[in-house]
Amino acid sequence: MSSPHAAAPHYFVPGPSKWPMAAGLSLLVTMIGASAWVNDVSWGPALNIAGILSTLLVLYFWFGDAIGESEAGQYGKRIDLSFRWSMSWFIFSEIMFFGAFFGALFYARTISTPWLGDLDHKIIWPDFAAQWGGASPAGTIDSFTTMGPFPIPTINTCLLLLSGVTLTISHHALRAGHRAKTAFWLAATILLGATFMGFQAYEYMHAYSELNLKLTSGIYGSIFYLLTGFHGFHVTLGAIMLSVILYRVMKGHFTADNHFGFEGAAWYWHFVDVVWLGLYVVVYWL
Repeated sequence: MSSPHAAAPHYFVPGPSKWPMAAGLSLLVTMIGASAWVNDVSWGPALNIAGILSTLLVLYFWFGDAIGESEAGQYGKRIDLSFRWSMSWFIFSEIMFFGAFFGALFYARTISTPWLGDLDHKIIWPDFAAQWGGASPAGTIDSFTTMGPFPIPTINTCLLLLSGVTLTISHHALRAGHRAKTAFWLAATILLGATFMGFQAYEYMHAYSELNLKLTSGIYGSIFYLLTGFHGFHVTLGAIMLSVILYRVMKGHFTADNHFGFEGAAWYWHFVDVVWLGLYVVVYWL
């Protein structure tokens, strides 16, 4: 089977597209709805859901255009290289994104909390114990229980590590030209990711109902849900990306030599795995 890249020695430049503007507007609607939702505005949930659905619709058509161009042989080696650099820089931006959150956790736990419990503040809050996850200095936060590593976080760690293995097996199968094996192990990866999301949803319900751990539970609650929630969002996106790749594999797309769509999604999934390992240690163990 000949490579579609061989038919495109030039650098393909697509025509004007409406999808970037549509994506920006959809994301704006999504964030306005989310902001209204957290502030208990009645129309917030509906607007947020409408924004999410419109964003997914835009991505469906936008990616569909790119897939059509690829399968038509428009993408050559230069485009492939530009995609690799673009995905690399995107993942680097994600590293900085999560780095900021980990930095906030470090500052709150190792700098702010001890500072609020030093001798200068004992006059203001004499009963405050400078312990991470403890009561607030002014006593304005309802008591809650911190989240430990067992059992759900540890189960989720095993699920994600295993998903990295199944995805690697799928990639090697694709490089060897075994399409059925590629699809099987890719489907297993998606199933493991979906199971991870199910366990995390259960963990959140348990935290809210039984541990009284909420977004309003001081800096601990805010950072806990910020880190784990954004990671869960990235797992969801990664599972959607891999589902699209699975559909393309089943449609006969990709070859053993040219399959960057698969590789880009795999890079993203492995990045999500690595972030979770750091999050598992720092948030649940330390």
